[in-house]
Amino acid sequence: MADLNQETSIEDDLFPRQVSGLPEAHVTAAVPLANGDVLPLRIGPIRKTIAGTPLRMLAYNGSIPGPLLRVQQGTTVTVEVANDAGLEQTVHWHGLRPDNRSDGVPYETQQPIPTGGQFSCELRFPDPGLYWYYPHIREDYAQEMGLYGQIIVDPTRPDYWPPVNQDIALTLDDLLLQDGQIAAFHRSGPTHTMMGRFGTVLLINGQTDASFDVTPGEVVRLYLTNTANTRVFKVAIIGATLKLIGGDSGRYEQEEFVESVLLSPSERAIVDVLFDHAGTAVLEHRTPDHTSTLATFHVAGGVASPSFIDAYRVLRTDPELEAERAGLAAHADRPPDKTLQFIGEMDMSGRDMGSIDMSGMDMSAMDMGSMDVGTTEMGSKDMTDMDMSSMDMGGRHGNEAHDMHGHGMHQMSFQPDPTGMHHQDMAGEDAHSIPPPEVDDHIEWEDTMPDMNVMSNLSNMVWKVVDTATGAANNEISWTLHVGDRVKIRLDNSAGADHQMHHPFHIHGAGRFLVLDRGGAPELNLVWKDTVLVRAGEVVHILFDATNPGRWMAHCHIAEHIESGMMFSFDVLDTSEAGEMMR
Repeated sequence: MADLNQETSIEDDLFPRQVSGLPEAHVTAAVPLANGDVLPLRIGPIRKTIAGTPLRMLAYNGSIPGPLLRVQQGTTVTVEVANDAGLEQTVHWHGLRPDNRSDGVPYETQQPIPTGGQFSCELRFPDPGLYWYYPHIREDYAQEMGLYGQIIVDPTRPDYWPPVNQDIALTLDDLLLQDGQIAAFHRSGPTHTMMGRFGTVLLINGQTDASFDVTPGEVVRLYLTNTANTRVFKVAIIGATLKLIGGDSGRYEQEEFVESVLLSPSERAIVDVLFDHAGTAVLEHRTPDHTSTLATFHVAGGVASPSFIDAYRVLRTDPELEAERAGLAAHADRPPDKTLQFIGEMDMSGRDMGSIDMSGMDMSAMDMGSMDVGTTEMGSKDMTDMDMSSMDMGGRHGNEAHDMHGHGMHQMSFQPDPTGMHHQDMAGEDAHSIPPPEVDDHIEWEDTMPDMNVMSNLSNMVWKVVDTATGAANNEISWTLHVGDRVKIRLDNSAGADHQMHHPFHIHGAGRFLVLDRGGAPELNLVWKDTVLVRAGEVVHILFDATNPGRWMAHCHIAEHIESGMMFSFDVLDTSEAGEMMR
């Protein structure tokens, strides 16, 4: 009887996965919004077939991605959110600088929307560029289940962007499937908190493949958004050329032709693609070990009219960002106003790890000296082919590290091959390997420790943002800024962690920032940003421009890291508020 109750309790802790009676997902709608318009936005479950299997997912207005919203710069609209998701929700409008009450942070800017409840938010769009929306309650679950959508803000200036024949908005995502279902989620809290939940299927616009027809000579603008929980995408194209023109919040200082574009979770890129000859062009995701097809472009027909090839070949500059660069010298060498360190603490004491197959596991990023393994049982683990070549075993460096290699540890060196990916080009014969890089690029491209990762949760893995000036961590951090402040922030991911990995750091709508330098090297091409990738071991300096009063959040944008507490909130006061406080 006790066992039955325990099973019932476990079952009750799982979010539902049944699909019977659910409406089929439909095609994503492009929704133009004029000033003063009202958009109904419903959150609810749908049935969507992925990799041949019908799955229970969540959607905005019945589609994955949700509606593609298109507005003019300077527009103000109202969104009426109705929540039928089966759990409390909010909607966060990523990258926008809205009125604070519309930012979608539960318990700070609004109360959670209960199941069956509604919430009205007013959105304004001061900046041209590419933005997106998604939940801010159990983001690890709700976003993975399909709650995300894009926003294109068209500039008021007609010459802001170069001319193109057409544009296409694309979301880049993945989904973890196990035994023909989405891997289970628990109401009690997230799993995969060590590295985040990597998917086994790559999705583009919510599908496992996508194809488009274009005409030879066409210039096509791609609006790219990484909506994945943790995966970093490196986007390239075969059979066409890429020109990078825009990022998180508007255009780059200097347009440039590029081989690829790197996007960490929540980052965006705007690229123009020239399809200059007939045939097939392939949009790819490239990692050091693998390449996967994201989308195919069939280039056929006559000749594009009008032709924008000559304009495409011109690399333009942004005078506003050029002016910003001229003023950055004053900030380059001065000390930071704030310093944040990213730290991960793992406690696997008491965990039974005896059944974990650790063959092929890359442990190079693990700091075993500071990780508490306590009474962890590892007696029957298989450590064959486990790469421990650069594992920190408790402060052993130099000769001591050499001695450890002398005890046979060099025989365990292994380059992980991300097998088991269900995406057609990640497991099929079309997939091809790329020789591993000579130097580690400090990015987790795949889940190389899946058994340990799935075991990690809120009880044994804690991620922290630490303010080094006070020692405060996560929600204990207390900052007060003022509208007009330009704050130099040092983002330090070199302090060490029980699992050292990259972190995409995001600041909500209090303002936007410029990257000053990465690893000591000045940023060569400026763009206004709200998210920056800080690689493992890297230090990045940003200059944050506070423009919008309110209480705002900042956090790592790996969804499972947010849920583990890797976030804090800060206040931005306008001049009138500051004066009142001083009286």
